[in-house]
Amino acid sequence: MARTESTMQPLGTQAPDFTLTDVRHQQPLSLSDCRGPKGTLILFTCNHCPFVKHILPQLTLQCHAFLAQGIGIVAINANDIVHYPDDAPEHMAKLAIQYDWQFPYLFDETQNTAKAYHAACTPDFFLYDGHLRLVYRGQFDASTPGNAIPVTGDSLQTAVTALLADQPIDADQKPSIGCGIKWRQS
Repeated sequence: MARTESTMQPLGTQAPDFTLTDVRHQQPLSLSDCRGPKGTLILFTCNHCPFVKHILPQLTLQCHAFLAQGIGIVAINANDIVHYPDDAPEHMAKLAIQYDWQFPYLFDETQNTAKAYHAACTPDFFLYDGHLRLVYRGQFDASTPGNAIPVTGDSLQTAVTALLADQPIDADQKPSIGCGIKWRQS
């Protein structure tokens, strides 16, 4: 299991626009369709990554709570499905249904959106304020498969809590660690 860190884009970076297909409803959604009134969480994820599987139940709980508080959420999978068929749209839809995701799960077939966001790993979190300026990029928490630290989501939760309270978010943020995005070979 290769460990890749997120790229840690500069805080204040504007969220790149996108239009991608929602795998559950087979409809295109743009950033403006997914954004929330108080902020937006963009999560690059996939089905097969052990780092994602490790946090999935807690991540789902927190995302549902964030939605109820006015944070728009979108999960995006950009992996090469030829070499990683478990990440294909039909399997993505099954995962979203299994976990009762109340937010879209989009497939980035061209991988252009992942490149625009400088996404590097799964999971990779990008939290934007109400003006779509990056305020947090980093880990869900310090837990990874095998390190015996409980999954709490405290790093992301702290950032969202500060955003919702209109408080400064600590700029000392730890990168997310996960499987590298599976880029298509040309």
